[in-house]
Amino acid sequence: MDMNWNDLRYLLAVARGGTLSAAARSLHVDQTTVTRRVAAIETALGAHLFDRAEGLMRPTAAGEEALDRAERVESEVLALQESLTGADRQPEGSVRLTAVPTIINRLLIPNLARLFDTYPRLRVEALADSGNLSLTKREADIALRLARPESGTALCRSIGALGYSVYGPAGGNPADLPWLTYEDSYLDLPQARWIAKHGDPARLGVGDAESLFQAVRAGLGRTVLPDFMAGPDPRLVRLSDGSVLTREVWLLVHPELRPLARISVTVDWLVEIVATASIELDSEPSKAPGHIPDCAP
Repeated sequence: MDMNWNDLRYLLAVARGGTLSAAARSLHVDQTTVTRRVAAIETALGAHLFDRAEGLMRPTAAGEEALDRAERVESEVLALQESLTGADRQPEGSVRLTAVPTIINRLLIPNLARLFDTYPRLRVEALADSGNLSLTKREADIALRLARPESGTALCRSIGALGYSVYGPAGGNPADLPWLTYEDSYLDLPQARWIAKHGDPARLGVGDAESLFQAVRAGLGRTVLPDFMAGPDPRLVRLSDGSVLTREVWLLVHPELRPLARISVTVDWLVEIVATASIELDSEPSKAPGHIPDCAP
């Protein structure tokens, strides 16, 4: 069997969806078709590409190699399509963007209209996820992270720093307000560590910043929240003199997608939006000691 790009799409869909049914939905075909095409590809290559474990399709060693090459072909096809659209065409197509829910819901989505007005053919999949979705496996094209990546192959750079301050409900007596924090599995977060160091034992633990924000608005206590999120709300009041900590925002992009027009304009938009929410540091991120503007961590 001679292989073509359409064959490789089936491998990528299975790997990204995790199941045959998810791959079928993404490709708009039935599951039987996916099963048949994957089996035909394995026969043509003479290699077993996927194992089924706990209901998921997991790539074998041969499958990982095939997927790596398939992703390269996919990137080249996408780049070719975009390069032939002509200079007079606007960037178009889908961009899968991931960040923690607070950034997606409170910073990016309120500012998406500006991006869509400028590029009406652009489609954004905003994936609010506290976990680190993989760019290598193409679970996302672009990611915003609140810590410098420790490993990986994505291009990355620091694009700003978010300030965090202590907030309580407006009109409350700060001395009478109990502390609110994250539940135990998130106690390694910088803001949770700050609360543990400076506050009394918290009487409420939750799983994300949005829940803490709502708890403060309900008058349940005080906590550390991002300034861009809590500062504009008239029902909250800042209790600290200024930011008690900062967290750098790192932008990650799959290296083979970075030249694509739809990725480029989305990156530019993200840099602009994060800059509006960032605080001034003693030195600019690009000049800070040890900073690498573009890196493969």
